[in-house]
Amino acid sequence: MIIQLTGLSGAGKTSIAEGVTQLLQDNRIDAAVVDGDQYRQTICKGLGFSKEDRCENIRRLGGVAQSLSNQGMIAIIAAINPYDSVRKELASKYNAKTIWINCDIELLIQRDTKGLYKKALLPDDHPDKIKNLTGINDTYEAPSSPDLIIYSGNESLQESIKRVYEFILSQLPAHHKAGLKLKDNPA
Repeated sequence: MIIQLTGLSGAGKTSIAEGVTQLLQDNRIDAAVVDGDQYRQTICKGLGFSKEDRCENIRRLGGVAQSLSNQGMIAIIAAINPYDSVRKELASKYNAKTIWINCDIELLIQRDTKGLYKKALLPDDHPDKIKNLTGINDTYEAPSSPDLIIYSGNESLQESIKRVYEFILSQLPAHHKAGLKLKDNPA
């Protein structure tokens, strides 16, 4: 199974993916995170932030996820993944499920976990201005038909993890669920 988490920078994609992966592994289900930030340092290193490069980045992450899935793992892609067309491409090609980690831009600007929003909101002539931050001065297309929406600004990280975990369990064939027990308090 492939799960693609999509959402703006700071929405919680990586934290949710890591928490869900740990919970799956705790319940004897092989899972791995395919983190967009990490893969930008390796197989996606030469890619920039044009629409074409962003789409190619997601295609490469999809290929990694498919390789993991072929080994019997649940692969969770944690990447901004801003274009609906490439999310649908992964859904069509790999039957990837789309989970939108939705968080209000005002809260993301307030959190600014990586300092990116501050730089994107600088005056246009400032030398440190980021000119291609998704959701501020670059495109983010909300998923047209996500399989699940997580409102990460309205619930705790543990609640988000539990909801994604339950969604994944609901997608597993019955023989994979045998013997699993859903924890009431995943953390």
